[in-house]
Amino acid sequence: MALQEELRTQGDFLFKHRSYLPLIILVVGLAVFAYGKYFGTVCTSVFCMEIYLYISLAVSLFGLVIRILTVGYTPHNTSGRNTKEGQVAGEVNSTGIYSTVRHPLYLGNFFMWLGVAMITANAWFIVAFILFYMFYYERIMYAEEAFLRGKFDRGYLDWADRTPAIIPSFKYFEKSRYPFSLKKVLKMEKNGLVAVFVLFWLFDYLGQIIETKTFQVAYNFWFFGAVASFVIYLVLKVMKKGHMLDVKDR
Repeated sequence: MALQEELRTQGDFLFKHRSYLPLIILVVGLAVFAYGKYFGTVCTSVFCMEIYLYISLAVSLFGLVIRILTVGYTPHNTSGRNTKEGQVAGEVNSTGIYSTVRHPLYLGNFFMWLGVAMITANAWFIVAFILFYMFYYERIMYAEEAFLRGKFDRGYLDWADRTPAIIPSFKYFEKSRYPFSLKKVLKMEKNGLVAVFVLFWLFDYLGQIIETKTFQVAYNFWFFGAVASFVIYLVLKVMKKGHMLDVKDR
């Protein structure tokens, strides 16, 4: 198989199974974090225990904001979680955030998971995560762009020629042709919010277990953040099932 076809085959496979990437990062990250806590390689000062965690949370929430600004302005059949259906695109998104970068959702995912990787406070793991993410999503982006090029041809190529793949440029920024849809954001991004806070609490709780050698839950910011986000998730889940978050053509 030629390299071009092989890269697309790999990208299509990884696209369909991209939901497993967070599990890989989580399992390895927890192991690295536990090792650092147990052997004392992760500092226990106020900066490392609290301020550093808040910085990491800010990085993850920054990624979530990028996703929100992407999903909120997109039409139906684009920028979705189409794992089962494979590649889906009703049109080429070329306005709004898509006029600054071709893959804003993957950029948002990067920062969301970079924040989680940062919790380990292990420079080697953080660098390894960045390299792994680049290798993983490079193939997904290749397959996605091959699909879009084949479907939209010149319409896609003209947009791609002036829009960078992953590092934003505002040189050709164009206001979105669609209004912002809060309902679509609540419907599509509820998983991301709860995932961030639950994961941060999970790391915090694991650290407490290792340090205190007990399974007692500390009622701190991370605990209440996880509980609150989970309640919000359940409410939005019910609203979604009741079609309260449906928006025509979005």
